[in-house]
Amino acid sequence: MLESHYYDTVDRRLLARRAALRVRLTPDGYIQTLKSGGGLVRGEWEWPVSGPVVDLTVITEPAAREFVAGIASESLVLVFVTRFIRTIHLIDQGAIELAVDQGEIVSPAGSGEPISEVELELKSGWPVDLYRLALALAETVALRVEQRSKAERGFALTDRAQPAPVKASRLALLPTTTVDSAMSAIFGACFTQLTANESCIMAGVDPEGVHQARVALRRFRSALSLFRTLLPPTDYQWLNAETKWLAAVLGPAREWDVFLEELLAPVKVFFAVHPGVYDDLVMLENAVSDQRSIAYEAVREALLSPRYTMLQLCFGEWLEGWGWRAQPVTLDSARLFHPLRKTAVNFLASRHRKSLKSGADFAKLYYSERHRVRIALKRLRYTVDFFRALHDDKSVTRYLRLLGALQDTLGQLNDVATAMQMISHLATAELPELPELSERPGQPESALMRALGIVIGWHGRALAEREPQLVAEWRAFINTKPFWRKAAGLSH
Repeated sequence: MLESHYYDTVDRRLLARRAALRVRLTPDGYIQTLKSGGGLVRGEWEWPVSGPVVDLTVITEPAAREFVAGIASESLVLVFVTRFIRTIHLIDQGAIELAVDQGEIVSPAGSGEPISEVELELKSGWPVDLYRLALALAETVALRVEQRSKAERGFALTDRAQPAPVKASRLALLPTTTVDSAMSAIFGACFTQLTANESCIMAGVDPEGVHQARVALRRFRSALSLFRTLLPPTDYQWLNAETKWLAAVLGPAREWDVFLEELLAPVKVFFAVHPGVYDDLVMLENAVSDQRSIAYEAVREALLSPRYTMLQLCFGEWLEGWGWRAQPVTLDSARLFHPLRKTAVNFLASRHRKSLKSGADFAKLYYSERHRVRIALKRLRYTVDFFRALHDDKSVTRYLRLLGALQDTLGQLNDVATAMQMISHLATAELPELPELSERPGQPESALMRALGIVIGWHGRALAEREPQLVAEWRAFINTKPFWRKAAGLSH
């Protein structure tokens, strides 16, 4: 039995620094361990100590000292305890340690959470070997990848903290970075954002988790399209197919969230003083909430499915093994080892041109045509995000401000159009039972259609009023000199 005591300050300064400090009783005595980072890659330092109490004086390594700077030993308190039985197996002559842990996490209040996991630790060799072993295990045993460490789970249990959504982080690419390395960084960052939002989605209390996971997938798929000619065809095909599947699962959940929070909510507030209309809107809210619950359950089932686990592990193996390098040497594949700057400028220019082409004669475009403009602008936005570190930040920010204004209005237009598509779905769905409305004249379906009409009309009018502004925003965008032209020495 291994028993570990985890410590932090009352205001959780170590947790804020993404560090965990524990003291564990082992057959060889007490070992104090500091771990840093998150996800699947973490820093770790160990020191023998005389007892179960934390001793910060033994931490002398500069990298480790940074995490405990300004913290006194006496300010640390016991946060939670883990107790589990560990069975260790050494794989490939000790290159990988496979530990099977069975036990529980216990908070001071007595609440608990079970531990039932297989932990793989690389002792020597390459990280890709861990993924290959994990894939072999997943093919024979029902497993899922747990992104949170025992420490992260313990803090969440004790503090009753709900997992927070995670936004995309900025990429620190350099002009001298190769295209090959940039691909690794971009694909890895997108997938990290996706998996970092799993806990928030599973908790089901913050719709932003689904939104950020969906953003991560869109960024990933945008990068996949961007680098398509540099990827082996089979790699592109399976990544495209699997991420398309997951995006399709996340889509309805996000669309129902938007309907409830951004379309229905303000209309419901306005008509609160109109009982008849308000009652219709309540019926609509209940119907949509039912559909959102169904969509969220589908998302949770997908995240718990073997298919998603295999996607995570296969992608990890591909990324750590630089799988895209396994292709014949051609003019395209040779570009993998070129400096990033010129390729990035070409990518930006290409997506900018496609955006302008899609929006030609913008003021006369129908919705379906403007939808294509929105998609083109979104892909352009992601491309700018990927490569913004290569350019002057003020110039990039000005460009993104114009781009963002267009995206916001076009996004609202898309939300209203999506809501109209939902009408047929709601009309055939089983309506919620609302006894308080059963005595009202007319059928529930009629009340539902009236409410939908009010919501769509409300936002449709707002969009119509913004049309002159939208057209002006488009003109401002197309008349703005792209920030990368100056960097590349190109003329306007």
